[in-house]
Amino acid sequence: MVSFDEYIKGVLKQVLDSYQIFLELEDKPGDLKIIKNELLKINGFLRVVVKKINSSNIQSVSFVKLSKRSKYYLESYDFQREIDTMSNLYSTDPNRLKNIRLKIIESLQDKKLIETIENIFNIK
Repeated sequence: MVSFDEYIKGVLKQVLDSYQIFLELEDKPGDLKIIKNELLKINGFLRVVVKKINSSNIQSVSFVKLSKRSKYYLESYDFQREIDTMSNLYSTDPNRLKNIRLKIIESLQDKKLIETIENIFNIK
């Protein structure tokens, strides 16, 4: 049976994998579809993390921080409208692809969300 910590780490690993994809994209045509898919994954995984942590009795400082920062991200950032607009007009424009990709990366770094996730894995 998987422990709560292992379960949360498994979900967070997928968030880090998607984040890494954002870092490695080269702003080429076709990247908008990747951006959209990875952003949907991140949002879904963070919703799971918030729900699981809030419904558990775990009071680990790192998990409480993670829950608060994930909730903040989910409430503060929504790129769906921009992505939909880009899909119709600018899906091959490298500058616009770069801009949306960098904004997403910046949003994940806001309030040290990614840093908190990395600290759970002792990456930094």
